[in-house]
Amino acid sequence: MSWTENLFKLQDHGTTVRTEVIAGVTTFLTMAYIIFVNPAILGDAGMPKSSVFVATCLIAALGTAVMALYANYPIALAPGMGLNAYFAYTVVLGMGFPWQAALGAVFISGCLFMAVTIFGLRGLIIRGIPQSLRNAITVGIGLFLALIALKSAGIVAASKATYITLGDLHSPPVVLASLGFLLIVALDKFRVPGAILIGIIAVTIASFFFGGNQFHGIFDMPPSIEPTFLKLDIKSAISHGFLNVVLVFFLVELFDATGTLMGVAKRAGLLVPGRMERLNKSLFADSVAIFAGSLLGTSSTTAYVESAAGVQAGGRTGLTALTVSVLFLAALFIAPLAGAVPAYATAPALFFVACLMLRELTELDWDDSTEVVPAAITALMMPFTYSIANGLAFGFISYAGIKLLTGRGREAHWMVWIIAAIFLFKFIYVGGD
Repeated sequence: MSWTENLFKLQDHGTTVRTEVIAGVTTFLTMAYIIFVNPAILGDAGMPKSSVFVATCLIAALGTAVMALYANYPIALAPGMGLNAYFAYTVVLGMGFPWQAALGAVFISGCLFMAVTIFGLRGLIIRGIPQSLRNAITVGIGLFLALIALKSAGIVAASKATYITLGDLHSPPVVLASLGFLLIVALDKFRVPGAILIGIIAVTIASFFFGGNQFHGIFDMPPSIEPTFLKLDIKSAISHGFLNVVLVFFLVELFDATGTLMGVAKRAGLLVPGRMERLNKSLFADSVAIFAGSLLGTSSTTAYVESAAGVQAGGRTGLTALTVSVLFLAALFIAPLAGAVPAYATAPALFFVACLMLRELTELDWDDSTEVVPAAITALMMPFTYSIANGLAFGFISYAGIKLLTGRGREAHWMVWIIAAIFLFKFIYVGGD
């Protein structure tokens, strides 16, 4: 038997090496946009973009390889959208954390994440959080990403009278970003693999002709990771408001990663008796990735829902993930291209992802105001306070308060009361972000 058969049990899963490799390439193409988007977002927080680029590729390769070889799941890992926005725009720019301290907070949340996974507490916490608030977290992050994308593209601008208004629609960034977004949507509708990546590259190419961008080549040796490697500052993370930041990182990581892992595994037919052990291994794999990512110099790593594209293409084992891992390592040599991508080229990708995240609204029970109102508050407060943390805080506090005042307090799990109390204590004695 070949090493692939021994390691990944291809025959048991009714698949072949060819199918798994094609599935891996498909998954990589659908999520490769993170190579360009993550350095752009964390760069806004003052982090060296070239080093973040290397860290992004390395942690995606490392985390996905662990998922492949340890859990044998066709699921890829990379720095999470939403989590990187919270890191940059709320923790660093909003709350005044140095980015080194923010990495320290990611490290602590990763340790906590790993602990609850090892001791089996992850399922208990998830079951304790209302489904409506879980859905709202996704929607709220989507709205938050949409605002960031529109701002990066220049479609919205600041206004003294109304706080936010329409930008200059005649500017090249607005025109190119708008065309890029339409291209992504059209390609996605026709199920073209890598639609988001194609959109980013198309706008970047156009920016050289119409946006005054400068071309510095495509291939080169990888930049140094030294400016971000092991630069996390745990002591500063603890002194800068540890509780609020780490709690948000932990909760978003918890729901995002677990939901994605279970959703993709279910679609692949892997959530069946006798194979649940692999799910537990996959949960541990993404915990390790968060921990390692903070050491390399990037925001929280999580399982990617784009892995479903590879599953749709036939991927059933870790060989799919291993293929993705190898491709991320190869991507290390396109640093000049990654550095030439302007913010308005990644804005269409952010806005498209944001639009897809709003689908969770359909899962809400709109006939129960005690569920839907706290969910709406959670989602709306994230973009309107420019803070994912504030959205979570108002959501949990309002959920507990509304349930209590309507005589339905017993419906709220004890975990809700604990989280609501923590956030309420933070607002009363510490203040907002």
